[in-house]
Amino acid sequence: MKKLLTFAVLLGCSALGSRAIAADAVIEKPLPVSAARAFENLIFERPIVVTHANDGSNRVFVAEQEGIIKAFKNDPDVEEATVFLDIDKRCRYRDDNNEEGLLGYAFHPKFKDNGQVFAYYTTASEEHTSFVSRFTLSKDDPNKVDASTEEVLMKIPQPYWNHNGGTIAFGKDGYLYIGLGDGGLGNDPHGNGQNLSTMLGAILRIDVDTMDEGKAYAIPKDNPFVDYTVSRRQGKTIKAEPEIYAYGLRNVWRMAFDRENGKLWAADVGQGLWEEINIVEKGGNYGWNIREAMHWFRPDGNDTKTDKLIDPVWEYHHDVGKSITGGLVYRGKEVPELVGKYVYGDYVTGLLWALEHDGKKTVANYSLKFEGDKLPIMSFGDDEAGEVYFTTTFGQLYKFKSDK
Repeated sequence: MKKLLTFAVLLGCSALGSRAIAADAVIEKPLPVSAARAFENLIFERPIVVTHANDGSNRVFVAEQEGIIKAFKNDPDVEEATVFLDIDKRCRYRDDNNEEGLLGYAFHPKFKDNGQVFAYYTTASEEHTSFVSRFTLSKDDPNKVDASTEEVLMKIPQPYWNHNGGTIAFGKDGYLYIGLGDGGLGNDPHGNGQNLSTMLGAILRIDVDTMDEGKAYAIPKDNPFVDYTVSRRQGKTIKAEPEIYAYGLRNVWRMAFDRENGKLWAADVGQGLWEEINIVEKGGNYGWNIREAMHWFRPDGNDTKTDKLIDPVWEYHHDVGKSITGGLVYRGKEVPELVGKYVYGDYVTGLLWALEHDGKKTVANYSLKFEGDKLPIMSFGDDEAGEVYFTTTFGQLYKFKSDK
C-alpha cells in the first residue's frame, strides 16, 4: 500500500500569530517524495516508540504501549518480530486512560558493551506513578532483556492519568533526558509548569552512570537549577528540583536529539488553540501555563515574567491541527529532500510537515499531505541509518522515500 505526498512550502500563514513567519503568499512546490508502509508483514499494538540500538546490528525496535518491546531485522520483507522485553504485567494501560503505559524507551550509548536499556512506564503497582527504570540483557540470551534485572531509578507521582510525557533519550553528553507533562487534567490546575520545586512540566537531565547519595543516579553538576532557591517562606527555604533542565512545558510529545548537531527538539501539545515546537535550551522557560505557544493563556491577568520566556520555533492553530506528534530531524540518505528538516505530524488531523530551521530562525514549513485517508500519527523514530518512520494507532509503520 502506497500513498503519495504533496508538499507545500509555507512561507507565511495568517493563523500563526504576529511573531510567526510572515510573508505575502503561500507558495506550493511539489516534491518527488512519497510515504509507504514499512515492514508490511508486521502489525503492532499501539506502537509508541521506534528506535535502534546503535550497535551495528541494524535491528529495529518497536515498543508497544501495553508494555512489550519487539525487535526485528531491518528488512522490508521481514515476517516476524521477536519479544525483546516484556513488562506487560508491570505496566498500567487502559483504553480510557490512554496516556499511561509504556511511553519511553532508550538504549544506553554504550549498549554494545554494557547491555543496558531504559524504560519510562506507568507502574501497575502504584496509582498514577511513572517509573524510569534500567534493565540489562539476559546472560543466557543476548537477543532478550532480562526483566528481572529491573532497577527503578526514579518514581514520579502523577496527579492524573493524562499529560505524562514519557520520552526518554540520551544526549551527546551521555546524560539521560526525560520529558514530563504538567501532571494532567486541563489548564495546569496545580501550576506545575512554572513551579521549579516539582519535576512535572519539565525536561529532566540525569547521569545514569554514577550515583549521588540517596539516589540511584547522579545530578550533572552543570544542571541549571542545582542549589537554586525557589522561595523562602516563614523561615523555610524551598529549593528547585536539581534534575530540571528546562521547564514551562505542558505535555511534550515527543522529543528527539538531532544526531548531527545535538540540538534537542520538543513538540508540546497545546490546550485550546495552539500547538508548538521548541528547540530546548538549558535552563529555558517555555511559557506554560503563562502562555500557550506564543499566546497569552492565564485567565488571572498579566504576568511580568513574559520577557524571560523562550518562543517556540513554530506554532500552528487548531484550525490546522489539534494535537502535535513530535518527530525528529531527518539525517538519512534515502530522501535528500528532507535532510536537515524536522519531520512531525498531527494526531487528530493526520497531517504531516517538515520544518526547516537554519539554526537561527525558521526558514520554511513544508506540508506533507496524504492523498487519501488521514492517519492518527502516534509517534516518530529512526533506524541506525537515520531513516525516519512514523507509527499509527492501527499498528502500522510508515517510511518516507524519494521518488527521483
